Amino acid sequence: MSLAVLHSRALNGVNAPEVVVETHLANGLPSFTIVGLPDAEVKEARDRVRAAIQTGQFEFPARRITVNLAPADLPKESGRFDLAIALGILAASGQIPADKLAEYEFAGELALTGELRPVRGALAMSLAAAKAGRRFILPHANADEAALISESTVLGAGSLNAVCAHLTGHTPLARQAMPAATQARAYPDLLDVKGQQPAKRALEIAAAGGHSLLMLGPPGTGKSMLASRLASILPPMDEAAALEAAALQSLGSQGFQADTFGQRPYRAPHHTASAVALVGGGSDPRPGEISLAHQGVLFLDELPEFDRKVLEVLREPLESRRITISRAARQAEFPAAFQLIAAMNPCPCGYAGHPNGRCRCTPDQIARYKGKLSGPFLDRIDLVIEVPAISQQDLATPAAGEASAQVRERVAAARARQLDRQGMENARLGSRELDQVAQLDARGQALMATAMQKLDLSARAYHRILRVARSIADLAASPALQSSHLAEAIQYRRAL
Repeated sequence: MSLAVLHSRALNGVNAPEVVVETHLANGLPSFTIVGLPDAEVKEARDRVRAAIQTGQFEFPARRITVNLAPADLPKESGRFDLAIALGILAASGQIPADKLAEYEFAGELALTGELRPVRGALAMSLAAAKAGRRFILPHANADEAALISESTVLGAGSLNAVCAHLTGHTPLARQAMPAATQARAYPDLLDVKGQQPAKRALEIAAAGGHSLLMLGPPGTGKSMLASRLASILPPMDEAAALEAAALQSLGSQGFQADTFGQRPYRAPHHTASAVALVGGGSDPRPGEISLAHQGVLFLDELPEFDRKVLEVLREPLESRRITISRAARQAEFPAAFQLIAAMNPCPCGYAGHPNGRCRCTPDQIARYKGKLSGPFLDRIDLVIEVPAISQQDLATPAAGEASAQVRERVAAARARQLDRQGMENARLGSRELDQVAQLDARGQALMATAMQKLDLSARAYHRILRVARSIADLAASPALQSSHLAEAIQYRRAL
């Protein structure tokens, strides 16, 4: 047989489109050509595959070898096709049987020794293979991740020889078992934060409704501590959300560890991060920090130190909860349902309003510092809270207050009320839904009218206040929106 056909997968955003690997051997001068829009990494497979086949004690055919990766208009990247190309050559030359190849899909990068190295996107490929009804053979290092898809049949292999031994029936590969459920991650506890009760209250409201939060305060007041503890009070993810978050982690350059499945992501990029690092991109589009924080927390410390253009790219994902990356050859869409938590100092030196009186910043300097954040960006922040300096007495007092587990129970109950009532978090409510679930009585309307006038609020800010007020009411298990809930929500706009 001089033709072999195998199945593999490419990556396009969070999807894994099928790639048919066709290998043909013909008479003529020995050559090895790969066609089908391969990038440089795929073209380099020729040398890796040749060395792996020869190291595995197989014969590399001295014939005209043509490998076609179909469809031809789909860009192909990385070394994930190495295994399928090598098996195609061996099958086309009659060194392994080709009758059962159609039952499998293959992915894996080959070392020169024939060993299999891990690849990106194993979770997305495993899901696609399961939907196609094929078994999936890939490197051992990716097997735990791919086996998270309960309906998939995943076979982990350590080398090209092991895959060939399986296909010939000598040594079958064992099916990878679904990883056992891991224990709940030991998140930092909210009880560790001394004082700052108003900030803890704002953090609870943000967790309950999925709202964004900005904390203002001098250095050393606990802003970063509070942000790192948001994940500890968020309700657990369901399986669909956990799989979606894991699939995005799998597409990142750092990959995904199966033992972290079900844990909410926490991303804290440095303020020198570029716009592409934040939203994703590249010639082969990959997810950025906002997508890697999907179903979790994105913390931006020292917010004004970020480049203004970088912050502006967050405006659309904060509303749409998705990011679309367009390139000349392809377009990729990634989900970005993250909770934005940001922190900043009140002035360039950080001590404006501090009791020690150390600040020497002029009003113009403070205005320029805060002016680094545009009005449209700040308009998309739901809650703003001041985090003042902690007194020596509070620091010397043993930690008191509620542990994260207690707060998480209230947050989970509030989220359950939202899902039962409208099927989504309060932060995602549109104006039509708000008219139904956040109706104001006469007193509330008068209060809102006064706030709109004195705080010069936009229509977007108006709706955000209603969403926050609805979350406060849900935490209080109140079916109706009361003026006290509205008044508290308005307070979280005054610091802007």
